[in-house]
Amino acid sequence: MLFSLLIAPAAAEAALPPSNPGTPPMSDSPWSLLPAASANAEALDTLYIFFWILCGIAFVGMIGVQAYFMWKYKKPAEGHAKTSPLTHNGKLEFIWSAIPTFFFVILFAWGEIEFMKQATPPPDAMDVRVTGQKWSWTIEYPEVKGCSLTNDLYVPVGKPMRLTMTSVDVIHSFYLPAFRLKKDVVPGRYTVLWFEATKPGLYPLMCTEYCGDEHSSMVGRVHVVAAEEYDAVLAKACELKQGDTESAEDFGARVVVRGGCASCHTTDGTVKTGPSFKGLFGRTETLADGSTVTIDENYIRESILEPNAKIVSGFSPQMPSFAGRFDDKQIAALIAYIKAQK
Repeated sequence: MLFSLLIAPAAAEAALPPSNPGTPPMSDSPWSLLPAASANAEALDTLYIFFWILCGIAFVGMIGVQAYFMWKYKKPAEGHAKTSPLTHNGKLEFIWSAIPTFFFVILFAWGEIEFMKQATPPPDAMDVRVTGQKWSWTIEYPEVKGCSLTNDLYVPVGKPMRLTMTSVDVIHSFYLPAFRLKKDVVPGRYTVLWFEATKPGLYPLMCTEYCGDEHSSMVGRVHVVAAEEYDAVLAKACELKQGDTESAEDFGARVVVRGGCASCHTTDGTVKTGPSFKGLFGRTETLADGSTVTIDENYIRESILEPNAKIVSGFSPQMPSFAGRFDDKQIAALIAYIKAQK
């Protein structure tokens, strides 16, 4: 687990999809440690480095002794060396057993202390709700009414954050490489993790539990900002209103990004988990029950609010409902955006 938390993401970084251009690199070299952006990460890195120093010393010592014995007790050029009559050395056996046991106990105690710290959120931690679904993360802030973000987590520096997480479909795994945190997100129950960010910046968020075709695109971003700027930054991020000079199609494009629609829908005609938006409006589709429907404003609205009401033949009912997440103006803008995809 310790090794995978620190090294495995170097390979995963290459798989980050181009649809997430804002996702920052995790390290400059595949051989370097990942950036440490939380108190937990810094503590874990210290333990990790101590572990590998011990391994290095043990490796050099064992190979060195082996090489010395190979030289000292090599077969002589002529004749045979007399074998020692000693069968064992109690003192030596005790030493080579006691030394590694001593360091094993240190590693266990150190790891247990850090684990208990990480398993117990402080009482003053700020609460955030996280919901995993194929193939995006919905992040809600109870202190900001109606704030629901997709794949973007905003965090203040120096303040503990408690994430209460669940899933609406299959098991996902919420992974913050720069924070050295990973927790399964399970349907029908809540799991909790907490952290305290220490460095402002933009860091990756991903799912590390295979959850279907678009698992590799279930990535997001963690925005760590100064504590005094946090409220203003979060309020701005949560706001989703049409600008005075913004067209309905452009506003709809922002709604698509907020909803994480690109995880399942494309605009180039490519079929993914859901149908492509290209040429969708006005088309006649056959539903799973054999009936037909014309893709108009009413059908799109119903599909956003009750996505499993009318499933197009060839697709499975995997889309989550956006009821309560998008208001009428946002839905109208999304419809305008889909209509524009000729």
